[in-house]
Amino acid sequence: MTIRVLLADDQALLRSAFRVLVDSEPDMEVVGEAADGAQAVALARSEKADVVLMDIRMPGTDGLAATRAISADPELGGVRVVMLTTFEVDEYVVRSLRAGASGFLGKGAEPEELLNAIRIAAAGDALLSPAATKGLIATFLAQGGGADGTGPDAAAYSARLAALTVREREVLVLVAGGHSNDEIAERLVVSPLTVKTHVNRAMAKLSARDRAQLVVIAYESGLVRPRVE
Repeated sequence: MTIRVLLADDQALLRSAFRVLVDSEPDMEVVGEAADGAQAVALARSEKADVVLMDIRMPGTDGLAATRAISADPELGGVRVVMLTTFEVDEYVVRSLRAGASGFLGKGAEPEELLNAIRIAAAGDALLSPAATKGLIATFLAQGGGADGTGPDAAAYSARLAALTVREREVLVLVAGGHSNDEIAERLVVSPLTVKTHVNRAMAKLSARDRAQLVVIAYESGLVRPRVE
């Protein structure tokens, strides 16, 4: 199956470079280019994109607003957004994840990293390494508020957490701690497939689009408290 990719960046030169790279792969194709967020949302719908490479800073409707619009649209539930940023560690990272992005990638990433990111996002996985997940989410949620279970969505998340089984909550805590499925399986003495099943059930019960959203929910609900060093 070919991955349908939408490019959203106000710099035409970057879009051209990304197009050449993406179209060179046999399992993916560029189905559209957008110069701002509003156009990206419209094209995501009309072109039935699987993955949107979304620049954060664009004139008019920026990437954050566009990502929120895509995440809130039931018809675009299968669209995954990868945020592109000049600085990989800044306040926009967690804002991107809160908006519904599957992860982020620095614009200075190697070509193979970009292609791998598209495939990871298309598969529904989080585009953050376990270490990056743990460090970034903990740090920025602590700075931005909501990590102590007092954020605007904390009550709603807490109610949903009540629907999780004891094992699903245990797995969620470990996911939020930056552990991979294999590491969780080893710790709980179960198979990676069993862990994946628990993760998928937790995602369904918490209405999380992907693993990255699970991490945000775990912190914003107060289930996991960040430790900032």
